[in-house]
Amino acid sequence: MATLLMRLQGPMQSWGTTSRFDERDTQLEPSKSGVIGLICAALGRDRAEPIDDLAALRMGVRIDREGVPMRDYQTATGIMAATGKVDLNRTVVSPRFYLADAVFLVGLEGDRLLLDVVAEALWQPVWPLSLGRKSCVPSKPVPLPDAVSSLPLQQALSTWPKLCGGNEASVHRLLVEDQAEGAIRLDQPVAPFAIRRFGPRFVRSLHIQLGAQHAPDPSFS
Repeated sequence: MATLLMRLQGPMQSWGTTSRFDERDTQLEPSKSGVIGLICAALGRDRAEPIDDLAALRMGVRIDREGVPMRDYQTATGIMAATGKVDLNRTVVSPRFYLADAVFLVGLEGDRLLLDVVAEALWQPVWPLSLGRKSCVPSKPVPLPDAVSSLPLQQALSTWPKLCGGNEASVHRLLVEDQAEGAIRLDQPVAPFAIRRFGPRFVRSLHIQLGAQHAPDPSFS
């Protein structure tokens, strides 16, 4: 087993898991379905292709900077009615929720060969990378230098240098996927993205302290 670490940082991110109809939500941390979608973009994997190998990876997230929830909206006209006909006089307002200024360190644990392929693709993605939605672009590179290691997921997330902030001691939230316990998240892909079918997974919430020994490396800024 090995762990791949990625930096998800941008002015706006959106990681919806329960969106229905015209409202688009966001969680306070990256969703597994969203992270796997980002990797599929890097690999150039079509929405109709299987993603079983990627979905089997175990995911964890370290929150280096909490995002600020934001609300926006979009309007659309010419919406199809329940009759199946387009109503040119109908306008729909669609609320959209985002996280502003968030910084996440995301880890994926699994087969080393697969993670090496993903890491290489992140440096030269086939399609543009986005943070939950196509309009949410990263402000700093997603891949990190030498970010595939032999460390287990939780240790890798706990020992990687801070991605932002000073070197003073600070407490950070850490979310780690678990087989048997934790909060239930409905963001586990169970079919190709074209089918849009997701199942539950368990996520444990922890707190870790990062201190001066985790001061940022200048190459990460």
